[in-house]
Parts: sequence; structure tokens; C-alpha cells
Amino acid sequence: MSNGLKGARTGRGWSQDRLVYEMLRFAEQRLLDIASAASLKTYISEWENGRRSVTDRYASILRPLLGVSDTELRGAAHLEEVQVDGYSDLLSRIDAAGSLSESLVPSFLAQTELLRTMDRQMGAAGLVDQMAGHLAAMEEALTFAVLPGARKPIAVALAGASTLAAWQALDAGAVDRAWRTYEVAKKAARDADSPLYLAHAMGEQAYVLAEAGRPRLAIELTREAQCTHPERQSPRLRAWLAATEAELCAADGQEAEARAALDRASSLLPDDGELRDPDMLSIFLNTDHLARWRGNVLMKLGDGAAMDELYNSLGGADESFVRASSGLHCDLAQAHMARGELDDARAHLQKARLLANRTGSVRYRRRVELLTGHL
Repeated sequence: MSNGLKGARTGRGWSQDRLVYEMLRFAEQRLLDIASAASLKTYISEWENGRRSVTDRYASILRPLLGVSDTELRGAAHLEEVQVDGYSDLLSRIDAAGSLSESLVPSFLAQTELLRTMDRQMGAAGLVDQMAGHLAAMEEALTFAVLPGARKPIAVALAGASTLAAWQALDAGAVDRAWRTYEVAKKAARDADSPLYLAHAMGEQAYVLAEAGRPRLAIELTREAQCTHPERQSPRLRAWLAATEAELCAADGQEAEARAALDRASSLLPDDGELRDPDMLSIFLNTDHLARWRGNVLMKLGDGAAMDELYNSLGGADESFVRASSGLHCDLAQAHMARGELDDARAHLQKARLLANRTGSVRYRRRVELLTGHL
């Protein structure tokens, strides 16, 4: 409990006083009755030192504020298990799963889409409870769905939602949760016999490895994803995977491999004007997005052409991709720093910081602070 709360607080760069302020503001906006600032300061100290347990009332405030799950905040809940007849309980769960109407899976997909939109525009921190409940409902349905015809559509829905939840966890700095949720996504994709969702989960999971300091292993995982039944992958997914490989190779200093992968992504991307893959709505990639990706890769390679690509991307950026805009400003700051244009770099870092704070992105906050330290 103490490590969970303190780690989440410090990972966000907040002091105990800042957490008190955020809790009071959260409560005021939602008309919640909570303790005074002085009492909250005492509570936080006692929660972090293990002298007081976080109650459900305050956990419901801390989870969305800090972007953590209940287990990460205070440890696994100690729930009393009701002992019932094993077969009766099993059959009731199977019957409940079997009674899923065909309209429920589209409801799962619609809920995922809503959470994806909210995440893209507002960040993941406030969605932890909703996403956890969403995944739990689908995992429960899949666990007790017996026949393949009933299991497959649920598994597809779970695979898509799990990759979103894992990326949200990575953005919030919850690395262990991110890794485990990607494993859930991969298992669901295999259950659904979907190479598309399996390859996508592997490609995103590679970023966890890269950021953990294992870039070569990350590149290998991305290449394995591209070899996962490529004949059954959509062209847009293949382009996305190639661009992912390009970014990871560039970060590792493998210039020739990065440029080759980037060229492959350009050749694979359909020139159809579409933003999303109709076969896999988790993929957002068109020529504008790929240009942004190209700028990122060229920036990592120290190529002067990166600046034009990045500014072109900034001019045509979709304002609904708030968190991605923070990354774009980080790239521009880094490109300006490489040219010694420090005032321009500071201006972009300020914009990146504001957007990272707006979405609660621990991942981009860390990048902003790292770049700021080099100014």
C-alpha cells in the first residue's frame, strides 16, 4: 500500500501538498464531502507509511487522480469468498455467458471506442476504474463461453480493449500492468485466431521492452510480429508494424535498418485517404500520421530533414490527438536542440509539458523533464 501510493504520487512529480490540492479540487468539482486539507495531509503520510489503510471512499478519488488500479494503489483486496456448491456456481456462470445476446459484443466494442476517444483527448489517468471494469466483464464472458462460435467475437473485443488498456498503463508509468495486459491481449488474439490483433499487441509491447532498456529485444519482437501470418494481416497494419520497427531501429542507432523499414512502411500504406483500418479499428494511420512518424525517425537519426517533416505534421495535426501532440512538440524541441536553437526548443517543451499535464501522461512528462535537463 505505502509503496503503491507513494510511487504513483512521485511518478507524477507531485508532492504530498500537491496531492492534497488535487484531491480537494477533485472533490469540489464532484460535490464530494472529504476531510480538510490538514487532515488529508496526515492521511496521506499515514497511508504511505502503512499506518492507515486507504478506504474505498478515498481510493475512488486517488485512482483516477493518479491513474492507477486498486491493486497498484493499496495491494490486492482481501475479499471473503463465499463457499457454494462448485458445480452449481460453474453452471450458473456458463449459463450467464451463454445468454449473451449478439448485441452485447457490439456493446463491448462501442464501450471500447468511447474509452479510446476519451483517452486520446483527455488522457488515461481518469479511466482506470472504467477500463478495469470493462476488461473484467469481457474476461468473465470469455472464461465461461463454451463453444468457439460464442468465444471468438468476445475474444476479438477483449484483444482490442486490452491493447488500449495496456497502452494507457504504459502512458501512466504502470509498466508491470502494461506488460501483463499485453499478455492478456495476445492470449485473447490467439483465442480469436486473429493474427491482426496478435501482431498489433506484439508491436505495442515492444515499446515496453525498448523503454525498459532492451532495444534489440524490442526490435526482434516487432519483426516477429511482422512474420505472424503476414498473408492474413491488413496492409495498414503491416505499414504500422514497419513504422514501429523504423522508430525502434532509429532509437538504437541502426540507421540503414531504420530507413529501410520506413521505406517499407510508405510502400505498404494504402493510398485510400482512410485514417483507420476497417479490419482493425485500433490502428490509426494515414499519410499525415506516417509523415509525423517519419519526422520522429529522422530526428532520432539526426537527419536535418526531420524539421520540415515535423512542422508539416504540426500544421496538419488532428487536435483530438492531444497526447500525441505532446510527443510531436517533444520531437520538435529535440530537433531544435540538435541545431542549437534553444529558445525554440524551450517553447516547444513548454507546449509539450502543458499537453502532458493535461492528459496526465507520466511517459511524456518524463521525456519533457529529460529534455529540459539537457538545455
